[in-house]
Amino acid sequence: MERKALIVCCVVGFLGLLAAATSFAAEATRIKASQVHFVSINQCTYPRSPAMGLGLIAALALMVSQIIINVATGCVCCRRSSQIPDSNWKVALACFVLSWFTFVIGFLLLLTGAALNDQRGEENVYFGYYYCYVVKAGVFAGGAILSLASAAFGIVYYISLTEKKNAMQYPYPNQGVIAMAQPQIPSQTNQDPVFVHEDTYVRRQFT
Repeated sequence: MERKALIVCCVVGFLGLLAAATSFAAEATRIKASQVHFVSINQCTYPRSPAMGLGLIAALALMVSQIIINVATGCVCCRRSSQIPDSNWKVALACFVLSWFTFVIGFLLLLTGAALNDQRGEENVYFGYYYCYVVKAGVFAGGAILSLASAAFGIVYYISLTEKKNAMQYPYPNQGVIAMAQPQIPSQTNQDPVFVHEDTYVRRQFT
């Protein structure tokens, strides 16, 4: 693996782990329903929680990792060649789609969880009843898992596309220059064979 590819994979992997770690921390520190106090019939008070900041950090790390992967690889549609796609191209295309799918879902989960942890004394009415919303269990955890999946798919996508590009540029790295030439065969003449008399041949050997 080239140095550039190694650096890109390490940075994206670190950002994916950072997003997952902060997401799990936000899941552990999120506001629970038992922590919400009802001041009046239409007003709730929420305790302070670092879940909002952790969720925003996780979403930012996930977004930066996705940007790095897409900038390093470029537009996948522009790299499509007229040749029949090989196994590396199919893997790269599948991981590209999965990386974006997991990124979008995970990013929305993290932003939603962070927004719901920033409520202060707000009431919500639904069919005449007041509700105080809290983040359900598993929202930040789901964002953490999807962040790891998005980073992993992005790394596989980048490696597969890089290997394909190198293979197209250098299809045979050990191939030398082979000179093609035709064998030089002396041309045969159509002259008739010359017969020498036996006495003449013997006489020439003794002279």
